[in-house]
Amino acid sequence: MISTADLQFLADLSHEPSLAAVARSLNVSPPAVSQRLSLLERRLGIRLVERSGRGGIILTTDGERLAERAKGVLTELDAIESEIAEARGEVTGHLRIFAPLGFGHRHVAPAVASFRQLHPQITAELTMSDQLGRIPQSAWDIIIHVGALSESSLIAIPIAPNERLLCAAPSYLEQRGVPQTPADLADHTCLAIREDDRDVTLWQFRHNNSGQRKSSFRITPVLSSNDGEVVRDWAAQGLGIVQRSEWNVADDIRSGRLVRLLADYTLRPANVVALVSSRHARAGRIEAFISHFRSIMKPVPWRK
Repeated sequence: MISTADLQFLADLSHEPSLAAVARSLNVSPPAVSQRLSLLERRLGIRLVERSGRGGIILTTDGERLAERAKGVLTELDAIESEIAEARGEVTGHLRIFAPLGFGHRHVAPAVASFRQLHPQITAELTMSDQLGRIPQSAWDIIIHVGALSESSLIAIPIAPNERLLCAAPSYLEQRGVPQTPADLADHTCLAIREDDRDVTLWQFRHNNSGQRKSSFRITPVLSSNDGEVVRDWAAQGLGIVQRSEWNVADDIRSGRLVRLLADYTLRPANVVALVSSRHARAGRIEAFISHFRSIMKPVPWRK
């Protein structure tokens, strides 16, 4: 007989690269995980994993098949529990949320805290990273995403509008002048934010008064960083022009610390969305958090 705990253990084996990583996720020792694996394999009469180099593990064919079945069963059990909780007017369960670092600190973390206060039977885990595309789908329930979306089978739920803006400090513009068209950027110093795997040096524009007029400019950044806050601060120090999300620079523009440039042109938007898999989209706790987060984002905080 396979228990629910066994099913969860199989699911954990499928999305962790090593037994040590499984042990960390379960908050137990690696020997305890090895013993549990051996007992389960003995009880089932099959081998579930093969050891790979540097302590890694690879699921066997039988292991992969059982892990997929286990995840399906766990999803169904979770849906049943959510339906029962909803019938009682409760929101329960464990919620795993991923968000980009800067936006996560400023907006998602407070939303998670207030959601927990509203629903004390919820437990939540917030992980922040700017490499969200590399996270296995089995490791999260909701991804808060800012920016363009690649082709994906995930369901994207709109949260808030967010433009990309071109900015520079007043001190920089006094020395170098104000660009009037994207082509003028050739005479300016530009900064780049390398937060993910996108081509961040190709800046694409559309003229506001002519929807068909598109232009692009390939920058050669003199400074770049994977930390958006660092690049924004460089721009504020007068070191160059930066392309940055509206949510991140709206306060700086209002205060005069930064000046918006090329206001007659629109950059590709970086709207905020919640990404969920079709498997989990209707889970009560997921719907409840997304509804809560959308309510917090109205009116849009960076446009107040």
